[in-house]
Amino acid sequence: MNGSAHTSGPVLAAYRYCEAVTGHEARNFAYGIRLLPAEKRQAMSALYAFSRRVDDIGDGELPPEEKAERLDGTRALLTRIRAGEVAEDDTDPVAVALADAGRRFPLPLEGLDELIDGVLMDVRGETYETWDDLAVYCRCVAGAIGRLSLGVFGTANGHDHARAAEYADTLGLALQLTNILRDVREDAGNGRTYLPAQDLAKFGCAAGFHSDTPPPGSDFAGLVEFEVRRARALFATGYRLLPMLDRRSGACVSAMAGIYRRLLERIAADPEAVLRGRVSLPGREKAYVAVRGLAGLDARRTARSPRGDA
Repeated sequence: MNGSAHTSGPVLAAYRYCEAVTGHEARNFAYGIRLLPAEKRQAMSALYAFSRRVDDIGDGELPPEEKAERLDGTRALLTRIRAGEVAEDDTDPVAVALADAGRRFPLPLEGLDELIDGVLMDVRGETYETWDDLAVYCRCVAGAIGRLSLGVFGTANGHDHARAAEYADTLGLALQLTNILRDVREDAGNGRTYLPAQDLAKFGCAAGFHSDTPPPGSDFAGLVEFEVRRARALFATGYRLLPMLDRRSGACVSAMAGIYRRLLERIAADPEAVLRGRVSLPGREKAYVAVRGLAGLDARRTARSPRGDA
C-alpha cells in the first residue's frame, strides 16, 4: 500500500460520504466491509459509491439515449481519476475518494470501465442466449468488482495474485447469478430478462415471469434447480480465494459471499418464493455469517477441501 498514514480533511470527508452511501444503499455489502481495517473499508466504500452511481444511471427513468450520455460522462470522470486529474478539493466526493483509494491501493480501475460496459448492455436491453453470453455480462457488472476488491485486499503468504483474481472474478459471477435468480420477478416487471434463453426454453419458461405463479405448463422448479447447481459450482470455485487473503480481508469476503450463498439455498428450498417477493436474510443470520467469516471457518474449510467448497 502506497498511501500515507495522514489523510487530509477533504479526503476524509469524501470517504465519510462514500461510507454513508454504502451503509444506506448496500446493507449486505456493508456487513462485510465493516470487518476491514479503516483504510481498506474506506477504499471499498469509494468503489461501491462509484459503482452505485453507474448502476443508478442504468436503473433510472431517463430515456436510453440520455442514460448512455450520462454513462459516457461517468467514463470521462473515471479517465480523469486514472490520470490523477482530480484534486482533493474537487466538489465530487466520490471522485475524490476513489482517486485517493487509487493512490493507496493497486486498483485495476479499468474494471469500472467494464462495469459501465455492462450497464450499457442493460440500457440497450440486451438478452442472453446461452450461459456463456450471460457470463460476459456478469463478468462486467460483478466479476470486475471482485477483481477491484482484490486490489484492496491484496493476497497473503505469497499467493499468486493472478490466480486469486480468477477466483475473485468467479465469486462475482456466483453472486450475480444469485442476484438474477432472486430478482427474476422484479426484473421482468422492468422489462429485463437475464437468464439464458436456452435455459428458459428448456424448462418451458420462455413466456417470462409476470405474476406470483410460474408460467402455465412450465417446470419453474427445474429451472431454478438447474441455475442453483450452476451457482453452487461457481461459489465452490470462488471460495478458493478465501485462504489466499489475510484474516480480515478473508472475513469480509466470507461474510459477503456467505450471505448470498445462504440466499441461494433459501431460493433452492422454495423456488416460487422469488415470484412472490424479495427473498432476504434476517439480521441475526447475517450477523452469524459475519462472525463465521471473522473466525476464519470458511477459509479453513476451503483450504482443506479439494474442490474448494465452503
